[in-house]
Amino acid sequence: MRLDKFLKVSRIIKRRGVANEACGLDRVSVNGKPAKPAKQLQVNDIILVKFGDKEVSFKVKEVPTGNVSKEKADSLYEPI
Repeated sequence: MRLDKFLKVSRIIKRRGVANEACGLDRVSVNGKPAKPAKQLQVNDIILVKFGDKEVSFKVKEVPTGNVSKEKADSLYEPI
């Protein structure tokens, strides 16, 4: 699954367009490297997202094949 879609489906970022823009501005990195929106994610990848002055890290626990329910969104990642 693409990085921008994962950020939207997991509800880390609310809209895919915003996730796409954040990736374009180098505010998102995967495994310590700046990532483009089309980066294919795998289980155990570490995502770092910069929200203003704050940085938040997540570990990918599951990569879904499509949309997921609101209740299951939290189970896709683990905060670090």
